[in-house]
Amino acid sequence: MSIIIKPVISEKMTAITDKQPERCAFRVSPKANKIEIKNAVEKMYNVKVVDVNTIKVTPKLKTRYTKGGIISGRAAAYKKAIVTLEKGQSIDFFSNI
Repeated sequence: MSIIIKPVISEKMTAITDKQPERCAFRVSPKANKIEIKNAVEKMYNVKVVDVNTIKVTPKLKTRYTKGGIISGRAAAYKKAIVTLEKGQSIDFFSNI
């Protein structure tokens, strides 16, 4: 599956999932649209997707101070999708561990 890159597991997303167990987030291909994301999640996790919200995350500027001087650059931009599942369904990312 080239549409879904990986699930987003962060403190903020964990807090959202605790309040709303039917929501989860994925890092997706920048060229993917909402319909493709919905079909990919339904096929991969065998769940029913109700809604998909997408976000284009802008790159953050990074600066390091080294002996050779200041090195500046930026982090990579990516696209994130927050998926709402049908009531009562959830995806357990830690079941295989």
